[in-house]
Amino acid sequence: MSHQHPHRWSQVLCLLAVCAGTTASAHAGLPETSNVTLRRGHPEDFFLGATFGAVISRDAGKTFRWICPDAMGYGGWNPTAYLWREAGDIMAATGSALLRSPDGGCSWNTHPYFKDTWVSGLAAHPTDDRVLYVVTSRHGRPNGLYRSQDGGETWAPSPLLRQGLVLNAVRVSPANPQRLYATGKEEGRMLLLRSDDAGETWREVVHTLAPLLLPYDLMVEAADPVSADIVWARVSSQGSTFMLRSDDGGETFVNVSEIQDVFINMELSADGKTTWVGTLNHFFRGPSTGPLDMLTLPTGNACVLRQGDTLYGCGSTWLHDWALARSTDQGSTWEHLFGLYEIQGTHHCPRGTPVRDLCPSRWPQLAEQLGAPLYPDGGVEEPTPEDAGTPDAGAPDAGTPDAGSTPEPPPGPKGSGGCGAMGGNMAPLLMLLSLFTLLRRGRRRVHSTTGPLP
Repeated sequence: MSHQHPHRWSQVLCLLAVCAGTTASAHAGLPETSNVTLRRGHPEDFFLGATFGAVISRDAGKTFRWICPDAMGYGGWNPTAYLWREAGDIMAATGSALLRSPDGGCSWNTHPYFKDTWVSGLAAHPTDDRVLYVVTSRHGRPNGLYRSQDGGETWAPSPLLRQGLVLNAVRVSPANPQRLYATGKEEGRMLLLRSDDAGETWREVVHTLAPLLLPYDLMVEAADPVSADIVWARVSSQGSTFMLRSDDGGETFVNVSEIQDVFINMELSADGKTTWVGTLNHFFRGPSTGPLDMLTLPTGNACVLRQGDTLYGCGSTWLHDWALARSTDQGSTWEHLFGLYEIQGTHHCPRGTPVRDLCPSRWPQLAEQLGAPLYPDGGVEEPTPEDAGTPDAGAPDAGTPDAGSTPEPPPGPKGSGGCGAMGGNMAPLLMLLSLFTLLRRGRRRVHSTTGPLP
């Protein structure tokens, strides 16, 4: 596949999705990475969420291995982000359950405390690994913010908890960890909620966003690393994503940039002066006062994570070879770290764990789709203690996921209108996937508007 014409391949993918008689979103349902996280205090540990489970590296990206979705047990909704504590636990809010792996990705369970509600957002204290927050969103049940002081083992409701409130996101200010932001809806009104005392009391602000036509899903996305009063949100309207910035603790918002694409996530520079936004098809950068400009790469399936002065970005292996890359010049150029065809079998886990028991038998089919080497027995071998994650478990082995504690899944999200995951006639899609795989085999790696809003 030519590296000079990624947009042409994107158009072919979209066309095939249309020909299949389907609703579109991310690259015609091809296997993709969806988010990236690094373990706090251990930058050698990578975890990538994916449309086909997850991919993990414990050796600074030298090898990547697969965790199958059956072993994770997250049900109908893939997590949009993961949190990897320094103590070793991996956690995620799925929109339904709160997922947790206590042993570095080998065993997974859903937290029984939230069996009667849906966990829609998860955030961590910037310096205290034990302090976590979640918000909930199940209609017909009281929703609010919950806190954990022991790394997610136990949870307790905050005073923000009531019927009729539905929350979708929570963020902790790196500049002042006492400052929390949450967003959601109540009786059709879009709310931003702010706490200055770690969730004990709250200030609630209704945002009508009158200049926008039928705005919906106001979501807090980032808190400024320097000023606790600067917070970012996004809202969808008229088929576009509007990036909003507040300099007064969420009392008012200014429209920084309009992006005609489906939002994935955003990051801020250490000084808060530069903004990066990943979308379904493109990657954007600009000053934090806007507007944002589209960059050359990644051309699809873009997500972004900043660690110090380094950016890590998701991308589409099918469009430009890599699924994860690194940039040290703010996204102008990217260094290939990982392509899907480089997965080296299944994650190294001890016998008796769900990943070890379930994933190896599923690996040959995925390897064939990705054009990855078919390692014997799924690449499984007896793990070293470091591979198995045992020194970092921080909790007893959870065993197999507790099916009885998995909440009823929420309704599936509506189609986005871009190129994407689909039902219907899959034959053209499978033919295209086979073509991409054959083209890759044997190949060497070559290495908006602004204005105020009320």
